Amino acid sequence: MAHHVDAKRMLDERGYEGQTIHNQNPAHLLEKAVRDRITDSYYWKEQCFAINEATLCDRAVEMSYLGGTYGQQKPTAFLCLTLKLLQLLPDRAVVLEYLHQEDFKYLSALAAFYVRLTFEAVDVYRTLEPLLGDYRKIRRRTREGGYLLTYLDQFVDDLLTKDRVCGTSLRKLPQRTLLEDLGQLEERVSPLGEEIEEIDRESEDGERSATRGSSEVEEVYAVRNGNGAGHDESD
Repeated sequence: MAHHVDAKRMLDERGYEGQTIHNQNPAHLLEKAVRDRITDSYYWKEQCFAINEATLCDRAVEMSYLGGTYGQQKPTAFLCLTLKLLQLLPDRAVVLEYLHQEDFKYLSALAAFYVRLTFEAVDVYRTLEPLLGDYRKIRRRTREGGYLLTYLDQFVDDLLTKDRVCGTSLRKLPQRTLLEDLGQLEERVSPLGEEIEEIDRESEDGERSATRGSSEVEEVYAVRNGNGAGHDESD
């Protein structure tokens, strides 16, 4: 019960004196309606009680999907653990460890979501873009309660390009090209760049081969027609 009271105090609009993120109470990075559903949920009360940065990992590795709310606005474990992270405010090194470990994909997804919520824009791009090459399969719970199969790179792409993910409104990111123009980010090199260049080279080689083949056929055709015309004249 005390944990529930502490959580309510953290979510209170008045008198918050702790660490802020983006000039506000970190919990308020989630909308009030969502926060209320989380703190009223069974999962929050039973599974998020007195956990710390280490034991939160145990909860995260048990997840089998991510998402926002579903059915009768029931919050997913993913959202509940997001709020718990906003309550714990782990050091950046801990968040990056969550993000880059390779054994538990939903822990990586949770860390990516937290990064998008809490980091500044330049750091969001720098931190999340390497995961655009992470093709691990994940399941996403829909608002209707079903599931969709997707990939971690697609989830990260959504975080970088959309203003609402997992039923949560996100701070608008400035366009990457703007940050490049301001000198705050270097131009991004796609991890598929070499493959695309190889495909382009193969396509060009194929076109040249086709052109040479066509020219050779035309030459043979011309020679044959020329020989035929000479035969008629001799007759």
